[in-house]
Amino acid sequence: MLRMVEGTLLWQKQAPMPAILPGLAALAPTFDALILDLWGVVHDGQQVFAWVPGTLRRLKEAGKRVLLLSNAPRREAVVARRNAEIGVDPVLVEGIVTSGEEAWRHMAERPDAFHQKLGDRCLHLGGPRDRSMREGLPYSFVDTPEAATCILNTGSAETDGSTAAQEDVLRRAAERDLPMVCANPDRVVIAGGRREPCAGAIADAYEALGGRVAWHGKPFPGVYARALTRLDHPAPARVLCIGDAMETDMKGAAAAGLPALFIFGGIHHADIMRTSDIGPAIDRLATAHGVAPVAALERFLW
Repeated sequence: MLRMVEGTLLWQKQAPMPAILPGLAALAPTFDALILDLWGVVHDGQQVFAWVPGTLRRLKEAGKRVLLLSNAPRREAVVARRNAEIGVDPVLVEGIVTSGEEAWRHMAERPDAFHQKLGDRCLHLGGPRDRSMREGLPYSFVDTPEAATCILNTGSAETDGSTAAQEDVLRRAAERDLPMVCANPDRVVIAGGRREPCAGAIADAYEALGGRVAWHGKPFPGVYARALTRLDHPAPARVLCIGDAMETDMKGAAAAGLPALFIFGGIHHADIMRTSDIGPAIDRLATAHGVAPVAALERFLW
């Protein structure tokens, strides 16, 4: 809930229901920086939403720092190039942090016991557009679980987004106790208006078989630490996380101790709009996920 104190708009974390706002204008003065999700907020995987460039320009004019934080299972330079191609002006943002970059760095640098035991032969589960994740990694990439010592999971290679083709591979990998690195914790994404499963759904299936998984990206803390470092460590209360997914964006912000704004026109839109009472529907959804967004917008509007 928002309240006015001595002329300043403040947020109350303990509020039972997030305020539904028409745009960011009323909330922006309360924050110095924004950590902004991509899919469902900035674009749909194919094109930038028409209202986004204007909003980013207004934030830039207001002196706000905007950093993109995405669960894209690709390296940051690759995603930045794609963003520019579909209409995200790089001048309007500080840069981008991705789950793919986080996963790549852990596979390359092996900073902990899990990643130190990956071996040197990797089975990659993912489509052609994720092949750049292999570049520069010290692994031989193989085609079967029997030849592998680890798995890099960037999602489904099937054109329909199905994970069915991986079922036999996952069973065989679990029998060999291969460690999996998941480069995208999202379970589903809206791509061009169609729901498609992501790498997180494959990792869930693998864990259900007893497989071991290292998860990289939202809602886990590593990407938020990197994002705050990129923003020069601002006061957490002055950083607003914006996203459309309760399970990753809202939970991740809460775990990092950062206030969050929920975009309800994204992945949860159909569920929320089944009722005419939008506020309580958002509140029930947030409560079910154990989070408390400070406010909600249907779209990323100024």
